[in-house]
Amino acid sequence: MQLFVGLGNPGAKYAKNRHNIGFMVLDEIASDHGFTPWKSQFQGQVASGTLGSEKVLLLKPSTFMNLSGQSVGEAMRFYKMTPEDVTVFHDELDLAPSKVRVKMSGGHAGHNGLRSIHQHIGEHYQRVRLGIGHPGHKDRVSGYVLSDFAKAEAGWLDDVTRGCSDGAKELASGDAPRFLNAVSLRTAPARSSKTMNVAKTSPSIKAEKPAEDTRSAMQKLADKFRG
Repeated sequence: MQLFVGLGNPGAKYAKNRHNIGFMVLDEIASDHGFTPWKSQFQGQVASGTLGSEKVLLLKPSTFMNLSGQSVGEAMRFYKMTPEDVTVFHDELDLAPSKVRVKMSGGHAGHNGLRSIHQHIGEHYQRVRLGIGHPGHKDRVSGYVLSDFAKAEAGWLDDVTRGCSDGAKELASGDAPRFLNAVSLRTAPARSSKTMNVAKTSPSIKAEKPAEDTRSAMQKLADKFRG
């Protein structure tokens, strides 16, 4: 069994915050793959199901970000999992918006949710880093991550959550490259294809037609022999 953890803060006030992108991804996976309804357990909200041949428990800690490790540790101990069975989806300031990376082990880079998880289960778990971009100065980080995604970001945010859901089976099977490929099929090509469609349908962009041949049959025959 595997444990997929999405990081965020509970409650409607935080639901659309950048800090809650981990929750958003898990909601998409649960909806797309027929997981059970969410229920309260392990100091969080859980849903269970299968991804390919793997049994997976989805967990959204309700402890607030800074205490996420309490919820993760409780669920892991109950099911006798190891840290290697855990994958955490979290917002990443050091990646541009819509960029997604997978990382096994390592530091927490100042992320409060990861810091808490480190304290409870160690660092040897997998992370899916969900890029949200950086506000430009460290003094603005708190307000940035605790503010809602802008309307202009809705397109790439939808691509990322759907892409993560598309590749969830590959991630559960341990194939991170194929998972990332599924995400990129949503994020990168989607934009270029939209641009192409605009070019095809825009009335201001028309294919140039070849000039009409107005010569008579006799002229064409004569020109052929002259050539």
